[in-house]
Amino acid sequence: MARSLAALLLLLIAPVIASAYLYQEDSVGSAFFLKNDLYPGSRMTLHFTHADAGATVLPGGRADSIPFSSAKIPEILSRLSVPAGSPAAAAIRFTLAECEAPPLAGVVAQRCATSFESMVDFAASSLGTREVRAMKTKLSKEGAIPRQAYMVESVRPLPVAGRDMVACHCMPYPYAVFGCHTTTAAVYTVILAGADGTKAEALTACHADATPGIFWPTYKKLGVAPGSVPVCHFLPQDSMLWMRN
Repeated sequence: MARSLAALLLLLIAPVIASAYLYQEDSVGSAFFLKNDLYPGSRMTLHFTHADAGATVLPGGRADSIPFSSAKIPEILSRLSVPAGSPAAAAIRFTLAECEAPPLAGVVAQRCATSFESMVDFAASSLGTREVRAMKTKLSKEGAIPRQAYMVESVRPLPVAGRDMVACHCMPYPYAVFGCHTTTAAVYTVILAGADGTKAEALTACHADATPGIFWPTYKKLGVAPGSVPVCHFLPQDSMLWMRN
C-alpha cells in the first residue's frame, strides 16, 4: 500500500479506532509547528494523551508466536478473538499495511517491533552498538491531562552521538506494536508549563527534509514550501527515541 493511501486510510478509520485505542487526532504528536516558533515565552495549545493507557507489551517469545502479516489476518483475528468487522480489526489491517509498506525516502531502515526485546534489537542493529539508551517525553502528572495552553520555558538541543537515532512510535493494535525507523532529525528537550500547573519535559524533533507526500497538508497549513524550513513536532509519551550511550 502506498504511504499516501495509508495516510488517507488512517484519517478515515481514526474515528472508529479512537474508542478502542485512545487514538487522538489532536494529540501532541499531531501538532506541527515551525522551528522559528519554538522559543522561551512562546505559547501553544497541546493535548498530552495518557501514556501506557492502551495495549499491553508482550514478552518477546509470546509476541513471536503470534502471526504478524497481512496474509495471516484471518488467523490473527481468530487468535486474538477480534471480530472481523470491528474497529479493532480495522486497526490491525491498518497497522499491518503500514508495517509492510516500503521505507520513506531518506529512511535507512524501519521495522515494526512487537515486543520490547525486538525494539532494542532493531535500535542496536541500526546504531551499530548495543550500548544504547531510550528517551521519552515526561510529564509531572499522571492520568488524563486536558487539552490546554502551554508556555515554552526553555529549549535545549539534545547532543546525539553520530547524529543518527531510532524513533519508535506506538501504533494501534490489540497489543503493543511500535513502528520504528532511523532518523537524523534535530532533537531538542523543551520544558513546557501548562495552564493547570502540569510541567512537561518534551522531546521535540525538527525535520528539515520531511517527505512531501506525507507532510504536504502540514506545510500548506503552516504556509511554507515543503522542505524549505524545519518542521517540528513533540514526541508523545508513548514514543521512544533511541540513541548511542
